[in-house]
Amino acid sequence: MNLQLWLFVAIFAAVSGMTFSLGMLLTGNRVLGKRFDQLGGHTEPSTGGIEPVTQWRARIAKMATPLARLSAPKEGWENSNLRVRFMHAGLRGTGWPTAFFASKTLLALVLPGLYWLFAGPDISPANQRPVMLAYLCLAALGYYLPNLILSTVVSSRQRELREALPDAIDLMTVCVEAGLALDAALQRAGEEMHLRSAALADELNLMTIELRIGSTRAMALQNLALRTGVDDVETFVTTLLQSEHFGTNVAQSLRVLAETMRDHRRLRAEEAAAKIPLKLLFPLIFFIFPSLFLVLLGPAMIGVFKTLLPTLSGG
Repeated sequence: MNLQLWLFVAIFAAVSGMTFSLGMLLTGNRVLGKRFDQLGGHTEPSTGGIEPVTQWRARIAKMATPLARLSAPKEGWENSNLRVRFMHAGLRGTGWPTAFFASKTLLALVLPGLYWLFAGPDISPANQRPVMLAYLCLAALGYYLPNLILSTVVSSRQRELREALPDAIDLMTVCVEAGLALDAALQRAGEEMHLRSAALADELNLMTIELRIGSTRAMALQNLALRTGVDDVETFVTTLLQSEHFGTNVAQSLRVLAETMRDHRRLRAEEAAAKIPLKLLFPLIFFIFPSLFLVLLGPAMIGVFKTLLPTLSGG
């Protein structure tokens, strides 16, 4: 089998995998569709309590287990910082660590393999060292690329939680001032925050479930701060615990906290806006200004050369 056929097979496999992953991502969450079906009186056949997407995920996790064993630590990673990063990213399923370590192994093998398909199997003694260095760099890139993606997911989720927390605190303040208890206010905020932030709503609902099964409020709030890893959430947890300990007005404490967090959010937005000119400087210099100069000065320079070149050559 020649190199061109191998290349076609690799491209077909990559495109098929991306299409399948995109389809699973788009059809994974069907909560809104189920609600519409319930309102219309349509019911889906029972699948024994397990959705087809969950079955597919279980099968994929089972198939990826041999690959995951090659990259996963032998022991102790459950209590490491990586497990905490999974909690911060909202990946609580048992199959996510397997998929993570399997992707590290797969990318570390696939990227050098693709380079081998493009560069060819023949390596001359003159370029043997650069080619081996390229293989090692691609393998390292494939091995650490899932870590970079996980860090991006964690940063995006923490930013969403940080931006939506003042709105949730305002809702809790209204509920507490209306006469609801703090646990009921937390539950109501978790139910209503789906329209603003699904991540924050899930965290509040999970905390409410912990309270229902008998966990203390202090333990549930501390678990909330541990799962999110956001400083504002830790401040919110500390405020509630101190209000409960010292017997101060919870509504007044939440109101002051919401105003403070809203001021911080405005300051972060102003800081991001102030960084925009500096971030636009390098694209302007290296991409926009050369093309602009070419369009503006190109015709004039062509006219100058057409006039000066015959004069300088004596024509």
